[in-house]
Amino acid sequence: MTFLSIEPDRPERISLAWDPRAVLPPDIRQVRERLDAQWFLTDGRSRPTLAAALERGAREHARTPIIFHSDLYPARLELAAIQARAQTVAANLHRMGIEAGDAVAVQLPNWPQTAIVYYAIAALGAVLIPIVSIYGPAEVGFILRQSGARVLVMPARYRRIDAAFDLPRLGDTPELEHVVVVGEDLPAGTVSWKALERHADDGYPAPGADATGLAVIVYTSGTTADPKGAQHSHDSVLAELRDGPTPPLGVPGTVNLQPFPAGHTAGLAALFGPAVHGYPTILLDTWDAAACARLIENHRVSAMAGTPFLISSMLDAADTNGNDISSLQHGVTGGAGVPPSLVERADRLGWRVGRCYGATEQPSITGCASSDPLAKRAYTDGRLLGSNLIRIVDVEGNELATGEEGEIVSAGPEQFIAYTDRRLNLDAFTHDGWFRTGDVGRLDADGYLTITDRRKDIVIRGGENISSQEVENVMLTHPVVAEAAIVGMPDPRYGERVCAFVVTRAGESLDLEAVRRHFEVAGVARHKTPEFLRLVPELPRTAAGKVKKAELRATLRD
Repeated sequence: MTFLSIEPDRPERISLAWDPRAVLPPDIRQVRERLDAQWFLTDGRSRPTLAAALERGAREHARTPIIFHSDLYPARLELAAIQARAQTVAANLHRMGIEAGDAVAVQLPNWPQTAIVYYAIAALGAVLIPIVSIYGPAEVGFILRQSGARVLVMPARYRRIDAAFDLPRLGDTPELEHVVVVGEDLPAGTVSWKALERHADDGYPAPGADATGLAVIVYTSGTTADPKGAQHSHDSVLAELRDGPTPPLGVPGTVNLQPFPAGHTAGLAALFGPAVHGYPTILLDTWDAAACARLIENHRVSAMAGTPFLISSMLDAADTNGNDISSLQHGVTGGAGVPPSLVERADRLGWRVGRCYGATEQPSITGCASSDPLAKRAYTDGRLLGSNLIRIVDVEGNELATGEEGEIVSAGPEQFIAYTDRRLNLDAFTHDGWFRTGDVGRLDADGYLTITDRRKDIVIRGGENISSQEVENVMLTHPVVAEAAIVGMPDPRYGERVCAFVVTRAGESLDLEAVRRHFEVAGVARHKTPEFLRLVPELPRTAAGKVKKAELRATLRD
């Protein structure tokens, strides 16, 4: 399906037909395969595919509900019903030509349709490409081209998304054959979601049983201008579902609330998680702090995760409106700078919140337990989870002693296979196959990790990674901008906000409103638009010409 292109550049599409490990350098591939085998030989776990695990979970936890809090599509669906409807959708996707190994992209919020299509894609053995709803047509078009997705499922309208307006702005998408739209007023040439749920008699073939194969590609912003596709196997997705820090496994009576968007790794885990842990789970399609506090009170929620902004705004709402949130016992926060005062505030209410650390490439590396002392939960990012491993190394890769700061390199069963773009894999791993996180930290004598800095050139706003390079590239297309540097401005609610330092062309000027209009026309996600603008006569640079971003960040802190 080809739409009118507004972006002439087309990224090279990496075929999904071959082993996803083919994009790794040969020596790294051999090491990674040995590590991968090691995790499952040592813990003795069976290795089901995602399809098999979800099917078994729907049988064992058939009555477990997922509650979707939404103005548009509120619902309470038990796992058995989700699985049954997913089988119908899988059959209709197969009728449309989708087979095991094909990529299906989904840009939906936390709606019942999202759970159904996620389970359907897994049942087919197809590759799920979840896309966050805040991405604009520029990012979505890139993801569709690189992943080779044959189907896109999206809303007719939701917040900034308008299918009729966005589809023509995706650019050339040669592999895309079908667009399925949830809602009314379907754009021409698209398929209604209702058609996907019509009864189908012909079924679909059972997928293969290789748990090392590709199951999900999650796109994340990072140091590169374009989103990076982190390829996850069935093994790595299920390892995250089993060993993630929230909700706590083996605690009877747990009621779980997850506010993360479905396009995130954490949102994906929230939708698939009930099939593994069997806990009732509540999802929100749009963040609403007051609604969240009411849901906690009404459903006696005992476990919740969220970025610092989500947790702090929920606590504010509960305090303002007098909600009873005393049922909360277990909490996890991360994704942005966590102020110790937030953990201490929750503690005073009897809610034992702990920090955690991970990335799209390896979602839950460390985390604090509810039983950990307050000092550990407030000032560290926890101990290793599951079978994960980390090392703290210097610039030459030498392991550092306890208490010394260095780059964090990690390994473990929930780690991704590789980036879809083979070029990104050249510097992503150490010679012995460990992932270079780009974050700086230290381990204390008790094995608790504390993140102290990052080497990656990103802004983390409300838990969302934003590539500074990507924002700079958009800024530099503005006719009056001669130079631009993007850094994170400290913010007590979001962790950071996007700040642009700009050198204009001689005699020209620029204001924030003009910047906002420019980014809107470019079609990028709204949260990447600079919220602060500083016009400077020149940017500080090293002798080699590199911008000294540490100096720019220091001026913002001052």
